[in-house]
Amino acid sequence: MSILVDRNSRVLVQGITGREGSFHTLRCIEYGTNVVAGVTPGRGGQKFGETDIDVYDTVAEAVRETSANVSLIFVPAPLAADAILESAAAGVALVVPIAEGIPPLDMVPVARTLEGSGTRMLGPNCPGLISPGERCKVGIMPGAIHTPGRVGVVSRSGTLTYEAVGQLSALGIGQSSCVGIGGDPVSGTTFVDVLRLFNDDPETDAVVLIGEIGGTKEQEAAEYIKAEMTKPVAALIVGQSAPPGKRMGHAGAIITGSAARAENKVAALRDAGASIIPSPADIGTTIQDVLGG
Repeated sequence: MSILVDRNSRVLVQGITGREGSFHTLRCIEYGTNVVAGVTPGRGGQKFGETDIDVYDTVAEAVRETSANVSLIFVPAPLAADAILESAAAGVALVVPIAEGIPPLDMVPVARTLEGSGTRMLGPNCPGLISPGERCKVGIMPGAIHTPGRVGVVSRSGTLTYEAVGQLSALGIGQSSCVGIGGDPVSGTTFVDVLRLFNDDPETDAVVLIGEIGGTKEQEAAEYIKAEMTKPVAALIVGQSAPPGKRMGHAGAIITGSAARAENKVAALRDAGASIIPSPADIGTTIQDVLGG
């Protein structure tokens, strides 16, 4: 009942001793996530708080000692690119940088380095991902609102991911995995990547996709849905009233051409066969109708 992470994932946290890193690491542990190590340069040899989790100076050392295969990154934006590359160099399979405000020019060489490297990046500027049935939370989302089930959620917006999950759970519709891909212009995992994983997951029956203005990721998702998706998709595009040239929330949520407009994205997804969610208030009821009530 999951993609990307499960109960066997071995998670290390970069920046585990910082304020945000400490707070969210404890929430992940409380949820059931298998956190095996922390990394803070200069803090090697310490324990994390009252736990038995060792803190290391480098990711390479943490991976060597604990076989960690997922890195949750709570490192300030100016240092985040180096933190991502450090995890990739250590052979970590999945890196999840949470930081907002990483300069796009910092991310260009990171994205190029990760191509074909065996390391998948989710984000940056994302809430992370969660698989409720596997009790694995790698990120900052509120675990309590999630329930195990068979609907996948993929979104560019963290807050709207929580809204979608809240509505689904209130209707008794559980989730297989919920994935926030982030809203930055230069990022890693795409809608298509996640849709492909959900399409191949035998325990996901339908998908909620939440997109926004800016870029062409939603049109690329529409092309995949039309050509290969075998499961129903309900899609919401936000930012329909945004004026051209004004950034709305995320760094990548800005209308820079006709393809970046909400109406063009909605049209592409509708043409691909996705069920269009009229507004954020209708996420739960739309997927309920898609599933046949």
